[in-house]
Amino acid sequence: MQILRITTAGSVDDGKSTLIGRLLYETQSLKIDQVETIEAKSKSLGYDYIDFSLATDGLLTEREQGITIDVSHLYFSTPKRRFIIADAPGHVEYTRNMVTGASNVNVAIILLDARKGVMEQTKRHLYITQLLGIKHLIFTINKMDLIDYDKNQFNGIIEEIKKLVNQYDWKPQLSFIPVSALKGDNVIRKSDQMIWYDGPDLLTLIETLTIEEDIRLDGFLQVQHVIRPKTEEFHDYRGFAGKVKSGVFQQGDEIEIFPSGQKTRVKSIEKYGEKKNKVVVGENATLLLEEEIDASRGNAIVKTNHSLKTDKQVKAKICWMQSNALNLNSKYWLQQGIFKSLVKINGIDSKMDWKAWKSIPTDRLSMNDIGSVDLQLAQPLIYAPYSANKSLGAFILIDTQTHNTAGVGFIL
Repeated sequence: MQILRITTAGSVDDGKSTLIGRLLYETQSLKIDQVETIEAKSKSLGYDYIDFSLATDGLLTEREQGITIDVSHLYFSTPKRRFIIADAPGHVEYTRNMVTGASNVNVAIILLDARKGVMEQTKRHLYITQLLGIKHLIFTINKMDLIDYDKNQFNGIIEEIKKLVNQYDWKPQLSFIPVSALKGDNVIRKSDQMIWYDGPDLLTLIETLTIEEDIRLDGFLQVQHVIRPKTEEFHDYRGFAGKVKSGVFQQGDEIEIFPSGQKTRVKSIEKYGEKKNKVVVGENATLLLEEEIDASRGNAIVKTNHSLKTDKQVKAKICWMQSNALNLNSKYWLQQGIFKSLVKINGIDSKMDWKAWKSIPTDRLSMNDIGSVDLQLAQPLIYAPYSANKSLGAFILIDTQTHNTAGVGFIL
């Protein structure tokens, strides 16, 4: 059964936790004791309804403040599909959390309060979704019950969102759903209150979205382990095991090793001990080659005639993650998969000014800033622009002193 990975985004009090909590409740994905706790807590607070947000705000501090402050991963399923939701915070101070929560998803559900419409935080979340190249955006216009299910106000918000999206070259698939997470309108079934809306409810939409991995990209496998049993039965066995990060590999493919440049062909492919004719992106595999090639952990096996780039200098956009500002005099580790190299920041070109809604020149990146930088690596990196290949265009920066993740990068 296919897994759909979703991230959620929305301003504080837009009802994101309530929406997710209702999805979990209505799909019977909560345990009996969880349901009993939520019902008892709602009653103790004097509510005449179930507060579904209690199902997702797991930290005590979240429950006390009534806001989500940490990324949590929630799991539920229906007979048609399994789902993983990265529930990211909506508060401006936790922009970095949304970037990490949305870094590996197929779909973004962006909530708006029907009374407030598009806000600055909506623009911020839209910017991040285009930065990450998310192809499916579902805008859920929540709290429709508080505007008497007004069709005209709903349509006005749609037009405002479309104007924002049109500012980018990126063209995602857009869906707009009017909902009331509190009352359940258009969440798991169509609402009688909005007969003017002719689209699907939210659950039906995410159950039926078509998600395809792009196997047309360059074939790329990063070697995680060299398998040498050295037994009598497998005396000459030499397999290169790893995850296919891009494209597809088939028996007979001509390949080259990065960084040595040695070339040979794929002799055979194994997956969990079974012979395979081919493996595609996302699969773990062991490649056996026709000739004895010198390759080790961190090296890459790449299909020849690829379009990937190799360089020690790259330009990237970075979301800065730690409280200490980016230091031009410091060195960091750049890690892409299991490849790792020392790197220094040659310069900071600009950063996003959220209030002005444009990039401005700067020489400093602080926590939650997103800016463009020039990087100088100690070792050559094989990569593709993030817009063309997510797996080979993303990396993290690691502080060499604290070993904390300092930033998340996207190669331009």
